[in-house]
Amino acid sequence: MEPDLHELLRSLRVWAPGVTTLPAFDPAAAPADPLPLFASWFAEAVAAGQPEPHTMSLATSDEEGLPDVRTVMLHGADTDAWTFATHATSRKGRQLAARPYAALGFYWHVQGRQIRVRGPVTTAPPAESLADLHARSTGALAAALTGRQSEPLESLEALAQASETAWARAQEDPEAPSPTWTLYRLRADEVEFFQGDERRRHVRLRYVRSGGGWGKELLWP
Repeated sequence: MEPDLHELLRSLRVWAPGVTTLPAFDPAAAPADPLPLFASWFAEAVAAGQPEPHTMSLATSDEEGLPDVRTVMLHGADTDAWTFATHATSRKGRQLAARPYAALGFYWHVQGRQIRVRGPVTTAPPAESLADLHARSTGALAAALTGRQSEPLESLEALAQASETAWARAQEDPEAPSPTWTLYRLRADEVEFFQGDERRRHVRLRYVRSGGGWGKELLWP
C-alpha cells in the first residue's frame, strides 16, 4: 500500500523539541559585513551538531531563463566570494556559462536558521581549480575523473566500470588533472540571514552591497 502523502505531511513538525533549539538573534549587534556573521553561524551550526552544514542549494537558470536547483558543497568563503565546484560541461556548468548569476541557500534545522546568498559568478583560474580538487579526497578526485556529469547513462554497469577505472587512476596518481573540473566564485550582491522564532516572529536581516560597502535592512517574516 502506498503511503498517504497528505497525512504523512500533516504529521510532521518543523523545529521539533529535542531536535531544534532556536537561539536569540539581535540584528543590531550584527557586523557591518556578512562574512563574519556567516562564519559565526557556520561554526555554531557545526557545534550544535547540524549534519553536513557545508551542503547548500545552488540555483541557476538555463538559456531560456528557466530555474534549476540542486545540492552542492561549499568549498570556501572569503571577502571576495563563496566558492563551489563542478564540471564546466555539466548541466549547471553550462547554465552558468550561459547566465553567470546564481543563488545559494543554506538550511540548518538544528537552530532554525537559513542563509541566502546571490550574485554574479565567475570561474577561478585553471590552476586554482586543480589545486582545489587535489586538496580534496581520493573519492572526490575519482568522481571528477569519472566525468560525463549530467550526460545520459546507458546502465549502472557502465557507471561501475568507469568509476573503477577512475578510482584506480586517482589512487595511482593523486595529482591527475581533470580538465573540465572548475571552481566557481559567487560574488555576493545580497546575503540574507533568517533566524526562526517559535512564535513565528522570525528575524530576517538582509545585507545589500552598495558601492564599496554593505547596507543592512530588516525584512518582515
